[in-house]
Amino acid sequence: MSKKKEYVLILGVSSGFGKAIAEGYAKQGYNIYGVHLDLGKAAAVVNDFRDNLVKKYGINVTLFNGNAAADDKRAEVLKYITKEESKHRMHSLVHSMAFGALKLFISENPEEMTSKKQIEMTMDVMANSLVYWTQDCFKNAMFAENSKIFAMTSIGSTRSTFAYGAVSAAKAALEAYIRQLAVELGPHKVSANAILAGVTDTPAARKIPRFESMLQRTRDYNPYRHNTTPELVAEAVMMLSNPDYYFINGQTIAVDGGENILNFAE
Repeated sequence: MSKKKEYVLILGVSSGFGKAIAEGYAKQGYNIYGVHLDLGKAAAVVNDFRDNLVKKYGINVTLFNGNAAADDKRAEVLKYITKEESKHRMHSLVHSMAFGALKLFISENPEEMTSKKQIEMTMDVMANSLVYWTQDCFKNAMFAENSKIFAMTSIGSTRSTFAYGAVSAAKAALEAYIRQLAVELGPHKVSANAILAGVTDTPAARKIPRFESMLQRTRDYNPYRHNTTPELVAEAVMMLSNPDYYFINGQTIAVDGGENILNFAE
């Protein structure tokens, strides 16, 4: 397969939604650039994933291992891409960064409370970083005409669950940022949307306290009687990546089989 003239950049590419979305774009022939943070054996697994994409789809895949929320890592990645892709532009920027504090705000044991540093870190990684990456991509004239920005959010942006307060706030901010970016980038022919996946079994989600019961409960309530999967979300992103759908802009789009419209109290 010959590569496309445009490429994609995925933040949080090594597992879950980011990994499935990378595979989806690879199938369509796009070169893939991605950032992930993995150590030891986990890093080796990511390298195997990269090599398999290259072998299977005949594309170029370049992955950077490091903190995507760090200014120096962002500068390093964008400098490399703009040099490698000087004749091409970016088709999609995907924000799928899932690293934050999963602790209580209030506890009789002060050590169990989320600290100021943890709240600020969670907001910076899971929300603020979207703005900084978008700003720098724009400054480097990376976006193609009718290109896309996708950010992964969750139902936690509007609902509360155990020990999810810092992440919930970050997801709410992420959706607000998407709306603002959609308004400001629209004149430049770039659309921005948040993808709200249903409860999905991913490595990041498994770190959420009481996740197993949440997974079972939503499986029972879901109209399709099964949970959302990263592959289902990736298929939706591929559909929305069609440049003809540029007028879908500034939305939070649920990909969950109808899970989030249900009243679980019934």
